[in-house]
Amino acid sequence: MIYLDNAATSFPKPSEVYEEVLKCMKNYAANPGRGSYEIAVKAASKIMETREEICNLFNIASLFNLIFTSNATEALNIGIKGILEKGDHVISTVIEHNSVLRPLHSLSEKGVDVTLISSDKAGYVSIKDIKDEIKKNTKMIIISHISNVLGSIQDIKNIGNLSKSNGIIFMVDASQSAGIIPIDVEREHIDLLAFSGHKGLLGPQGTGCLFIREGIKLKNFKEGGTGSNSHFMIQPDFLPDKFESGTLNTPGIAGLGEGVKFIKRIGIDSIQKYEEELTSYLLEEIKRLSYIKIYGSYSGNKRGPVVSFNIEGVDASIVGEELDKEGIAVRTGYHCAALIHDVIGTEYAGTVRVSPGYFNTFDDIEKLIVAIMRIYKVR
Repeated sequence: MIYLDNAATSFPKPSEVYEEVLKCMKNYAANPGRGSYEIAVKAASKIMETREEICNLFNIASLFNLIFTSNATEALNIGIKGILEKGDHVISTVIEHNSVLRPLHSLSEKGVDVTLISSDKAGYVSIKDIKDEIKKNTKMIIISHISNVLGSIQDIKNIGNLSKSNGIIFMVDASQSAGIIPIDVEREHIDLLAFSGHKGLLGPQGTGCLFIREGIKLKNFKEGGTGSNSHFMIQPDFLPDKFESGTLNTPGIAGLGEGVKFIKRIGIDSIQKYEEELTSYLLEEIKRLSYIKIYGSYSGNKRGPVVSFNIEGVDASIVGEELDKEGIAVRTGYHCAALIHDVIGTEYAGTVRVSPGYFNTFDDIEKLIVAIMRIYKVR
């Protein structure tokens, strides 16, 4: 199989990821922080080791300001619902994933003022448009670093500068960028960074994280056992325990740690360069086909490894089915980001989305192109 749906979940993983998950399950899958016996201590140590690896990757100063979640969706919900209250104003964009749009919609019905900035057809948001929408009660700006539909990379450094200069909390959804392009929470003035572990970070599903800058106060919606302050009925108010009630996904986090180590070993710049080359090659090849409509930028630079397109006269879902018959896995539909389809004119059709990853090859792209040509010719 040729797997080209890495924007959903990266596959395959580095062998070290599989090995550590199994090693954990067989040897030290006890409850971290809940016992003083050897394998419980080992589990807690592995959790801390992964936390340290991730903090180092994103230049997070304190390990305690990173919390583990089950995915990016949970991380985004914690950040959004933990900050915004009735009467607050929040600025986001139409390019966001439903993991942002749906919580914002829910909060808008409870009195939160929501402004969604539009983008151009290539998926880029104007910083001026964001600046023009800032109000006295603007509490948060939320931006998706890389669009999961168009691959557009937003200028989070300048948006972070804008947020900081106006005293506004800046939240970044790095689901599509973590592990793929460099992120520095200090350089980009990020207050809340949410990301999944199972995409660019090459970890297992069921893993994610949220960075919470020191001084940012979030309400928690989950309470329970933390292994700390267990004799009190009140939930601990310190990080990370405040948001890590219940048993953590130790095997998944152990595997995630190995994914991050792999990225550091290869070098994130090398990964970014290779995936840019694959994306540029894909774009160049499909641009030659007159019956292909490409959405977003035609350049492989300044965009993530995500390409959406449609074949003239062929429904996106049919393309996906035909490619599957050829042993090629892609994503079709709206990609849980419905509003951007109104901008690019695919609100009734969706798109075919191809998202190469580090383990793909140029030969994979060539076989995809041949299959696309065959699908068009038989229609």
